[in-house]
Amino acid sequence: MLSYRHSFHAGNPADVLKHLVLAEVLKYQTIKDKPLDYVDTHSGAGFFELAGSDAQKTQEYLDGIAKLWRHNSEHDALNEYIELIKSFNSNGNLDFYPGSPKIAEHFLRRQDNGWFFELHPRDLQLLQDNMKGKRSIRVRGENGFQGLIGLLPPASRRACVLIDPPYEIKSDYDTVVNTLVKAHKRFATGTYMIWYPVVDRERIDRMEAGLIASGMRNIQLFELATEADTDVHGMTASGMIVINPPWKLKQTMDAVLPELVSILSDSSGFYRSEQLVEE
Repeated sequence: MLSYRHSFHAGNPADVLKHLVLAEVLKYQTIKDKPLDYVDTHSGAGFFELAGSDAQKTQEYLDGIAKLWRHNSEHDALNEYIELIKSFNSNGNLDFYPGSPKIAEHFLRRQDNGWFFELHPRDLQLLQDNMKGKRSIRVRGENGFQGLIGLLPPASRRACVLIDPPYEIKSDYDTVVNTLVKAHKRFATGTYMIWYPVVDRERIDRMEAGLIASGMRNIQLFELATEADTDVHGMTASGMIVINPPWKLKQTMDAVLPELVSILSDSSGFYRSEQLVEE
């Protein structure tokens, strides 16, 4: 279909959760000097101008990063995320929001490799422009689900993967689980992150059940709901499922998620921080 463009949604509460988790995982993964392979299966354009027509049409960032822009948290992880976003801006103004490729690029070192997949023709061109200049970064106009499997196991023997489809096609929920099972069989020690939107809770329940039944171990789930589940309109929550997470990730999210709910949600908002499968 290739109709989805993240430029309409950049910086919204779903991005806040996704990129906070991504930053925490990559911060941990790059402590060791050993090389790392990072794979982003659905990269998008990678960088967004919030004054642009797409972002201004929906203004979803006003309910997300804009509410955190002047916020000082008692938790280092949230402050570090806010400072990371500020590093892509100047003069204290919220003008730009980095997508997952630019956030990953911030953490990737000379010895690491970045693999970024995107099929939308316009976003692919923008991604190539936004990520050019580093030989260790590769942008591919290919199916990210298939591209991920082809890269495993990585030569570095260390991998961090973000699976972040738009879920335009209902079958994407099942494709995510099936792809992850295949990836895990090829490389069981990688860290895998799956972002999902909550539009229909039954689809998320089915995805969780599929992962639990897969036999994979050490699966955590983090979800931020800005309002209660509903059948009336679109996304009310989003989440990140992490396989083989850093050992302090859940502790960090247990502390930060209540604060995010208080800032970004209405009175019916809630969060989830769960160990779906033990180690």
